[in-house]
This record gives sequence, C-alpha cells and structure tokens, in this order.
Amino acid sequence: MLWCIVVLATCFKILLIKTYYSTDFEVHRHWLALTSSRPWKFWYTDTTSQWTLDYPPFFAWFEWCLSLFASVFDPNMLRLSSAPYTSEGTLYFLRLTVIASDFVLFYGVYVLSYYLTTNPIRKCSQYKARWKSPTTIFQVLVLGNMGLLLVDHIHFQYNGLLLGILLLSISHILNGRHCWAAFWFIFLIHMKHIFMYMAPVFFIYLLRNHCMVNEGDRLKWEWRKAGVLATIVLAVTAVSCGPYILAGQFFQLLSRLFPFKRGLTHAYWAPNVWAIYNFCDKFLCFFAHRLGYQLQSSVGHLTGGLVSDSVHLVLPTITPKITFILTALAIVPCLIKLWKSAGNPLHFVRALVLCTTSAFLFGWHVHEKAILMVIIPHSLLAVIWRKEAETYAFLSTVGHYSLLPLLFTTKEILLKYLLFILQTWYTLTHLRDLFHAELLCRRETLYLYGLFGISVYDIFGVYMFPFLKDYQFLPLMISSVYCSLGITYVYLKYYFSFVLSSATNKRVTF
Repeated sequence: MLWCIVVLATCFKILLIKTYYSTDFEVHRHWLALTSSRPWKFWYTDTTSQWTLDYPPFFAWFEWCLSLFASVFDPNMLRLSSAPYTSEGTLYFLRLTVIASDFVLFYGVYVLSYYLTTNPIRKCSQYKARWKSPTTIFQVLVLGNMGLLLVDHIHFQYNGLLLGILLLSISHILNGRHCWAAFWFIFLIHMKHIFMYMAPVFFIYLLRNHCMVNEGDRLKWEWRKAGVLATIVLAVTAVSCGPYILAGQFFQLLSRLFPFKRGLTHAYWAPNVWAIYNFCDKFLCFFAHRLGYQLQSSVGHLTGGLVSDSVHLVLPTITPKITFILTALAIVPCLIKLWKSAGNPLHFVRALVLCTTSAFLFGWHVHEKAILMVIIPHSLLAVIWRKEAETYAFLSTVGHYSLLPLLFTTKEILLKYLLFILQTWYTLTHLRDLFHAELLCRRETLYLYGLFGISVYDIFGVYMFPFLKDYQFLPLMISSVYCSLGITYVYLKYYFSFVLSSATNKRVTF
C-alpha cells in the first residue's frame, strides 16, 4: 500500500509543475546561483540580491549539491544577479528537486509505518481491509497531506525533505535508538533552524532516558552515554558551523539566521495569538481614530503587506524577549511531565506536538507554514489513540484551512478548495471509522461551519460588498484571526489533557 500511495502522490505532484509559485521560487533559484558561483566564505556575506541566504550551512550545501545538476536544465539559472530569472528549464528543475527530495519523507513514513505494524497498542493485522488500517491511514495523512502539496509543490518549499528527517529522528526515539535520534535531529537543525523549537523536548527525553538510569529510588548519571550524545551534537555542529567560526563569520551567520528586525508577525499573519493581538490593536486604533485621537502611522498599520518591524499603536508593543518568555513558560509544564513519564516514547511525541504548538502560538515572526510542524508528527498519534484523533481532526482541519490564502490567484481557487475538502473528508471519515466514534463535539462542528462562511466571503466578498474593496487585507485578517481562535482552543484542550494525565501508565489515555 505504501508504494501505491507514493506513486499516486508523485504523479499528482508532477501535474502541479505548471501551477503558481511564490517568491520562494526565486529565493531558492538565487541560492543555487549563489552557492555555485561564490566560495562558501561569501555565502553569508553576499548581498547581490535581496534574497540573502538565511538557512543554516547544511541547507546551503544541499543547494550547492543541487546546483551541480542545474546546468543540465538551464545554465543561465546559475548566473548570480540581482534580477529575478525564470525559464522553462528552471521551472522543471526546481519542481523536480522538490519531488525528488520528498523521498526522504517517504522513508520517514516507511520507518514509522514499521513501528505501527509492530506496536502492541493497535496492531494492524486485525484489519482485514488494508486501506482501513492505522498504518495506511497514517501514510495517506502524511504523504497525501494537502498542506505539503500547497506549500511545497505549488507555493514552493522543501518542507517534505525536512519533515522526513524529523520523522526519521522520531522513529529512532520510538525504537530506543537514542544516538541515531540525536544525530538526525541535530542534522535537521543545521538544515533549518526553526526546528530548534523542538530541541527542549529532545534534550529532556534523552537526558532522562539515555543519560540516566534508575537505581532503586535514585537516578544514576551515565557519563559514557552522555559523552557519546554530546560528541554527536558537537561533531555535527562543528562540521556545519566550524568553518564559519574559524573564518570569523560566526556573528554574521547568526545575524542571517535570526533577523529579529523582520517584526512580530509575517506580512501574512500566522494563525497564532499575535494575530488576535494585532486585530485587537487594529480594532482599538480604528475606534480611537473615530473618537478624534490622532495616532501616528495609523494608515496601513500592521496590514501593509510588508515584512518589517511593526509597532503597536494602542496596546503595548511586543518584543522578541516577551515572545521568548511566553514560549518558555508554555513549554515548561510539558517538559516536567515528560521528565516524569520516563520510558514512555509516545509521551515524547505528545510533548513534541505541544511544545511546537506553543512556539507556533507565541513565537516571534512565525510563518503560517509552521503549522505543518505540528500536524505531521500529530498524524502518528491520531491513528493510535482516540483522544489524539479527536484533537487531530479539529487541528488538521483548521490548520490546513489557514494555509489556503497562500494561493491567492484565481486559477488555483478550485484546486486548493478541492484539496482541502478531500483532506478534511478523508481525515474525519477514516479516523471516525477507525475508532468507531464521532470525533468532533457540537461546538467544534459549528466552528468548522464558520470556515465555509469565510470561504464564501473570501471568494465573493468583493462582489457582495463592493464598498469593502479598499480593504484588501480584510479577508486575510478575518481568516487568520478566526483560525487562530480555533488553534488556540484545541491547543489548550490538548495541553491540559496531557499535563493532567497519569504520568506512570505507559498506555495512558486521557
């Protein structure tokens, strides 16, 4: 069944080659030209284009490897210049590299599928219809994920590659191969540093379950095992960042990887608490203006479509330090629970999902695409426990809907909504049949009906309400705020279920 799903998914991705692509297409095209034209010492100092390299060194070397084959399709794509460049050969090459890199995701799904088939909690041998087994449902939820199709194969990104490495690391945790888990995770961080959100979970779990052993009522420190883990982390980091440190470019590298001047929120607000905060500031600003108060720079405030450091006009301005503190406070109870749940690898996945969601909700300059870092790992839990299936059904629907505004051109409207409907239908029906229970309560169902109303306004609002045509950001703001309310709701529901559940039972259900 896995290879059938892989073939079908790959064929569908090939059909998407000619669809819309965002500025990320030119970003990666420029990085190909940069890494192939300039020595590695200049990769993080070059300013030829506005699309400067802001991914860690391993991803830069990945771009360099791709550039070795780029000239076969079009040598001109490797010319370093400030002007954007596209061609038929460039389009096919970059699209095919994303499709090819998805085989890392396929392998990550394969190793986790093996875990599911041997898991005593829910063995797949009891299902006569293979397409209804937990393994097959998990494979479809990940390999056929509409969010990855939209973000990677239309909008243009390499998230499938990165999430495949994440799934591989998770599989090693579940199977007790802690050193390999540490290796692949630190490798992943040096591919894309946003996965540092998950680092505290890996650290606590490996510290408690690999570096310490129980001796009666006491914990004994295993120095040899801790030394091996530390060596792995330091060795991978040295290979990645060592050359730049020796070249005196460490702070230059950090400035590229952590550009705090980009502002609290992206031009397209991610559906997190800061979307709600921004909306409240806009709302208060509007009424203050009506009451005659003059607020500086109120025109286009927070909705100008620009990536820049914004200042709130009525509410207190949020700084990176505040987002860091809130994120840390949110993940600490999860880490404490994980520490107490020694020997339960599924609690590791739960903590991973919750800590990543915490960073998504409270982090600085979070992109809307980061919701996939929550949804993909959660897919594994959704086919094992009913409680996780209920959470996943709601979170997946809202999270995937929040990605739809990424495709704003008219010709993709039918495609994106069709993919969303198919994803939602498959998730709700197959997980319901798997657990023989309805997954959504009445208030959650009513909330999801609200997404239909937002969709109607998004498509036909300019015709239904022509007086709102000057407020071009309004549909996007409504979508972001509405989805942020849903994601915050399901986060709190799942958060307290995890933290308050029994820490001693390895097969705990909440």
